[in-house]
Formats: sequence, structure tokens, C-alpha cells
Amino acid sequence: MRAVVVHAAGDVRVDERPDPRPGPGEVLLAMEWGGVCGSDISYFRHGATGTAVLRHPLVLGHEVAGRVAAVGPGVDGIAEGDAATVHPATTVGDARLPDRLAGRTNLHPCVRYFGSAAFDPHTDGGFSEYRVVRADQVRSLPDGVSTEHGALAEPLGVALHAVHRAGDVRGKTVLVNGAGPIGSLVVAAAKHRGAAAVVASDVAAPALAVAAAIGADTTVDLTTSALPDDVEVVIEASGAAAAIGPVLRATARGGTLVQVGNLPGSAVPAVLGDLVTREITWVGSYRFVDEIDDALRAMRDGLDVSPVITHRFPLSRAAEALGVAADRTTGSSKVLLDLRTSTPAP
Repeated sequence: MRAVVVHAAGDVRVDERPDPRPGPGEVLLAMEWGGVCGSDISYFRHGATGTAVLRHPLVLGHEVAGRVAAVGPGVDGIAEGDAATVHPATTVGDARLPDRLAGRTNLHPCVRYFGSAAFDPHTDGGFSEYRVVRADQVRSLPDGVSTEHGALAEPLGVALHAVHRAGDVRGKTVLVNGAGPIGSLVVAAAKHRGAAAVVASDVAAPALAVAAAIGADTTVDLTTSALPDDVEVVIEASGAAAAIGPVLRATARGGTLVQVGNLPGSAVPAVLGDLVTREITWVGSYRFVDEIDDALRAMRDGLDVSPVITHRFPLSRAAEALGVAADRTTGSSKVLLDLRTSTPAP
């Protein structure tokens, strides 16, 4: 089979890998679509993401969907031909979370994730024609949800988790700063969860157009306008350190600020006085627990993720796809890879 493999910074290849076979309790998926994420881009550009450093070739991709090609012994309730996506996380070890973190498996001290170099050996992702996964990682797609949209269940789960961290948003105004793929999906998630109005802000007009198409009631171009004042719920999705001060200033007194955009791992200057004087609740949001299931239900019930999909590339042009996703001047939001074996290379 063919797989998208990063060998080093700037070195992504479509390699031949052995065809996998499912063992007991496992399922073989024939992959159809994969979404390019910021971590895929980081491995491609820098050979690392955060503290995870590439030591060996790694198959990229954790936003994937396809169809069941075979099931291993002992697997029930999953049949060949079923359309499915994958929960990409696996907790490692038998460490018990403290009671205050009960159920929050995303905060387990050791988690293997598809397409990650955090462990050695690395955990290959799903940008390949086939992938074997544990049966408990399989999430069947509801009727009416295509595998193309199913590949966005993972990032939509991230967005829904961020909205969940904000508390009950029903009837409230929500400001989403940063209208990249995650920010735009946060817009959709907030509307789905009952927000009365959602404002999206960014420095890029194409990103704001995507946010408007997916449900933002108002957009703010930060190259010409400032953030609004006194917003009860603010979700920061840009990950730009320079945004910290302005989004704190935009948050209403006693309001909530959720940080879902990944901030730098090094020291950065930031104006934090408003955190104290406004008594702002500032919380982090990391990946998701089981909100991938909520994402599938939301899509089943009509949440349309198609506005964030701006580009599609065949597997053979994976390096080009990563380059387009990394370059905001291309107007890209979510870039998809067509992983189907029956799709001929151009």
C-alpha cells in the first residue's frame, strides 16, 4: 500500500508499505479521506511539533475516515463495508487519573495519538491506503454523513470540546478569535450548542469568509478593526501569543476565556492585567474526550462542515497538499487528501 511518510523536515514522501492484516480485536480500514492538521504541517516543516521530535520515518494523519475492509477474530458489531472514522487516542499504562480528572482521558499522562512522534517508536497515522485499528477506536458514520465529512469528525470534536469547556453558551454571544479550520469549526460548534450570536475575528479575509459561511453572525478583520468589548464567552483559536492581551481585554468582567489555539512552548510577553481586574475565568482546552461521538451526531443532525473544506489532493500529491495547508496566502482552510486506492494519480 501507499502511505504519506515524513522522513525529516521538508522531506515528505509517498512510500510503499506492507499491506496490513487485522489481528484479534482489530479492524482493517480502507482509508478514503484524510484532513491535514497543524501537527502534520509542523512535522513537515520542522520535523517536530511541540516537544515531539521526529526520530524515524512517520506516517502522518489523525483526521481520517474510510470503510471497513476486514475484521479480525472476536470483533462484533462491525461489518465489512461500514463507513467509519477513528478515535485516534490510546492511553498508555495503568496510571489512574485522580478523582478530579475522572473521565478526562485526554489528560492522561501518557497518550499515543495517530501520526505522533511523542513516543519512540512513533505512532503511525492514517494517511495510507489501509490502516489497522483496534475495534474500540472505530466510530461508525451515521446515515447521511459521507467519509469526506467523517474525516472532519476529529477536528469538530476538538471544537465541541472547546465549547464544552466554556460552559453553557445557550443564548450568549461568543467571540472566536482565529478563523482557521479549528476556529471556524468552533463557530459551527457554538451555534450548534445554542449560542445566540457568534463573532469571528482574524487577520485573513479568506478565513473570515469561511467562518461566515459556516455560521458566524459577524466577522471582524483585525487588520482594520479592533476586537469587540465585553463579550461574555471568548474562545481563542489562533494560538498567537500576541492575541492574549487583546482577547483578555475583549472578555467581559466575570466572563470566560477558553484557550484552544496551541500557544508557543517558550516564554512570550503578554499583558495579563485584565485577567485579575476583570476576574476572568481562563481555561485551556486540549484535544477531546469522546466529543468525536458528539461531532458525528451533530453532522447527522445537520451541522454542515463543508464550508471549511477548501482544497482536495490525491495521495500522490501529499507534499503539495501540506504546502498549501501551511500557506495562508493560498486561502486554504481544511485541506483533504483523497486516500482511496481506486483514485488514479493525475
